[in-house]
Amino acid sequence: MITYDDFIKVELKIAKIVEAEEVVGAEKLLKLKIDLGGEKRQIVAGIKKAYQAKDLIGKEIVVVVNLEPRMMMGVESNGMLLAASDDNGPVLLIPDKEVPPGSGIK
Repeated sequence: MITYDDFIKVELKIAKIVEAEEVVGAEKLLKLKIDLGGEKRQIVAGIKKAYQAKDLIGKEIVVVVNLEPRMMMGVESNGMLLAASDDNGPVLLIPDKEVPPGSGIK
């Protein structure tokens, strides 16, 4: 269990995917360029087996934005998208209607 004070440290925001491509040599990774409203970032996500890069462009996703950067297969990731998991792999968590990029999750 974590405390409420620990939970509120996690900063979740809506991001719009503006570019997506495969990470060379990686079985599961896609490199995503995202728009967070006033800021653009790059994140790397292990969703390649469930999603094609071209189909992700324009989708809105939920992203943890206050994680320390991490290198994955030589590519820097500046955040983490949220996804559920089922028997077929990851399922992106997306808003049920369009929300401005950068909107906070409460």
